[in-house]
Amino acid sequence: MKILVINWQDIKNPRAGGAEVHLHDFFWRIAGMGHDVTIIVSGFKGAPKEEIIDGMKIYRIGGRNYFNFVLPFVYWTKFHKIDFDVLVLDINKIPFFTLLLEKRPKVGIAHHLFGKSIFLEVPVPMALYVYLTEYLFFKLAKNLPFIAVSPSTAEELKKRGVRHVKIIYNCVNKEKYRVLGIPKTTYPSVTYLGRITKYKSVDHLIDAFRIVKAHVPEAKLTIVGEGPYRNKLMEYAKGLDVEFTGFVSEEKKVEILNRSWVVVNPSVKEGWGLTVIEANACGTPVIAANSPGLRDSVKNGETGILYPYGDIEKLAAEIVRVLTDERLRETLSQNALTWSQNFDCDKNAEKLLRFLAEARRFPLSTRPDF
Repeated sequence: MKILVINWQDIKNPRAGGAEVHLHDFFWRIAGMGHDVTIIVSGFKGAPKEEIIDGMKIYRIGGRNYFNFVLPFVYWTKFHKIDFDVLVLDINKIPFFTLLLEKRPKVGIAHHLFGKSIFLEVPVPMALYVYLTEYLFFKLAKNLPFIAVSPSTAEELKKRGVRHVKIIYNCVNKEKYRVLGIPKTTYPSVTYLGRITKYKSVDHLIDAFRIVKAHVPEAKLTIVGEGPYRNKLMEYAKGLDVEFTGFVSEEKKVEILNRSWVVVNPSVKEGWGLTVIEANACGTPVIAANSPGLRDSVKNGETGILYPYGDIEKLAAEIVRVLTDERLRETLSQNALTWSQNFDCDKNAEKLLRFLAEARRFPLSTRPDF
């Protein structure tokens, strides 16, 4: 197959997150099966305009803040006449409206929809713009077959009127994320891993950690990742035993996850919670908000613990419980490791490829439910 993928960013972009990891892990495997994969993304400082990464052709155009404005011109002048079998629209920021006009078979991939959560992240005028464009896009894309990365996202898509939805879970790279056999930290360690943005609600974890310190004085919190909210959080956490690592290599990330006693994800919303499964693959349980996506990746009371989003005292109590109850921690850790084995990238890439092959057989207006 000849596949064209559109996404805002590629795996080398400094702002790459779970959506980019997901896209890369799936499509380099599909390219390795002998298929032709081309990806169009936004550019970033110092990046070449064209590059081959793991067998995939990467084209970078425009910049992150205006990619959606440049894309239509570049697509219709340079890529429209190429005989691609299927066009894949990775929807994780502002949707690509004009590409709905393309008559060739199309498939959408949705990680999570912003909905009203965007108002927690950016000023009201920008939030309103994102909210309305997302709303309108799904009104126009009801017949587009979609892949959702979790049951929560699938339910959101169906509520928006999307008729054809298939769940193909995110996966974890088991060669990278694994138990290293190194000891846990000598002190009770709590870790956050991910982008540092407002809607991720990392400030909730800091508030909870203030309470945790009163019960477990030797506990330390490590916040791994970059993002626009990092400096404010560093100021907010002054006086606490909190380390901000900034960006770290994959190797360092795996080491931190292996050595942590527990990982916490307090986000209001996730597509799936890839960092949950990454932590689990390293033998570390996760305490997470009972939010869309996270409630799919954490089996409450078995592989980790869910708490009501925004309930700081409950979050603190659960952290204290896991840090002080060794038997509970060991049980969660073993179950988490077993749970992570269900999310195999090779198998899920094959499922994605089959879906793309099936989707291209039907005109947009006559595609049946999959």
